[in-house]
Amino acid sequence: MTRPHHFRNTLAALATGLALLSAPAVHAQNMVSVKGNVLNMRSGPGTQTEVLWELKKGYPLQVVNRKGNWLQVRDFENDRGWVARALTGSTPHHVVKARTANVRQGPGTQHRIVGKAEYGELLRTREKRSDWVRVERDNGKTGWIAKRLLWGW
Repeated sequence: MTRPHHFRNTLAALATGLALLSAPAVHAQNMVSVKGNVLNMRSGPGTQTEVLWELKKGYPLQVVNRKGNWLQVRDFENDRGWVARALTGSTPHHVVKARTANVRQGPGTQHRIVGKAEYGELLRTREKRSDWVRVERDNGKTGWIAKRLLWGW
């Protein structure tokens, strides 16, 4: 009698483990970035719809819906719009969501501050370690920022 119960528990544990393992991958698949130099964010899924604003290369977006070759996305301020799927890629970036973020020499508050990043600044993601992200600026300089101060991949 205990065997079926044990088997059910094993299956439940396996299903839970698989769900936990796939969770980061699901989140990663829900993120895209601007592939070209500029991308039009539109009010609807089509080139005849209004252009709401332009996004520059690398800008991270979270996919919330799909319709044909179009993605409905949201940005770090929770603004929503539509972008052509073909114009998006998978190069990870972050945006600074804090007013100002310290850029540090290493992943931790014990490391020296080597710069500041401002709200809305776009940064290329280079590495992640627990609660820290190593980012690269447009000028090629790198540093570490606390993950809680960033939005993106």
